[in-house]
Amino acid sequence: MEHEVFVPVPAQRLKETLADQAKVARAVPGLQQDAGAEPVTGRLKVRVGSHSVTYRGTVRVVAREDGSYTAEGDVAETRGTGSVKLALTLRVEEAEDGSRLVFGGTASADGRLTEMPAEQVASAATRLLNRFAESLGALAAEQPAQEAAKEQEAAKDSAPEASKDSAAEEEVGAADAGHTSVFDTEVPPPSLDPLAQDEDEDDHEAGAGAGAAKGAGGGDLTEDSEPPAEAAHARRTMIGRSAEEVDHAPPRGRYAPVPAPQSAAAGSPLRWAAPAAALALASAIVVTRALRKRR
Repeated sequence: MEHEVFVPVPAQRLKETLADQAKVARAVPGLQQDAGAEPVTGRLKVRVGSHSVTYRGTVRVVAREDGSYTAEGDVAETRGTGSVKLALTLRVEEAEDGSRLVFGGTASADGRLTEMPAEQVASAATRLLNRFAESLGALAAEQPAQEAAKEQEAAKDSAPEASKDSAAEEEVGAADAGHTSVFDTEVPPPSLDPLAQDEDEDDHEAGAGAGAAKGAGGGDLTEDSEPPAEAAHARRTMIGRSAEEVDHAPPRGRYAPVPAPQSAAAGSPLRWAAPAAALALASAIVVTRALRKRR
């Protein structure tokens, strides 16, 4: 048997694709590969006329010294006792606008294939080889695009890093010029530090004395002047308390709660009403007696 198919790709590229077992397995039409097995191992359904036969086995493609390839396979029916053995030779020849893939060799079969017409078996084999050659050519045509993409990625990765480093340094310098680092700022002492509290207490006392001197001298208090003595006293009373006492201490100043009105305020006028009424009654009695004596 001998059959040839035109493939619109260069001959060298088609040879490289045939040398890749994984691509050969992808080019076999309808092959269901077995996981963890050799590349061209699995199940293949072949349609012959109105019948279909499923085979399972392995095909090995090996390169020869003369530039051709041999394909040897041994497959068996999944639902039957039939089998097929093949020994093919694949040659790649130069052609105008592409190349030719020439198949040659022998194949022997038994089982269900022997019960079908020879013309239908030959047509099924020719159709399978044509589809295999077309798929192989498509895979070979994809190779330049993949190589070009790899070259572009390599060019991007091999770009001089000096420019990247200088650009990064410029960005860092611009960021440093416009912003102050957190580590350069002065850290205030904790609020519960006794030494810091003593220093704050001394500062407030000194500020209160200076404010009193200014008030005695007739100067005006400005926004930069020290707080009044009441605020300093309130701060001193807060020092030495625990955090829980401070949290639960009642607020002072403008945030102090307004006391509820006392009921005694409403009864204050009534408190003087009884004495006034008694005085008025006594005065009336005295006046009445005086008038009677005159009569």
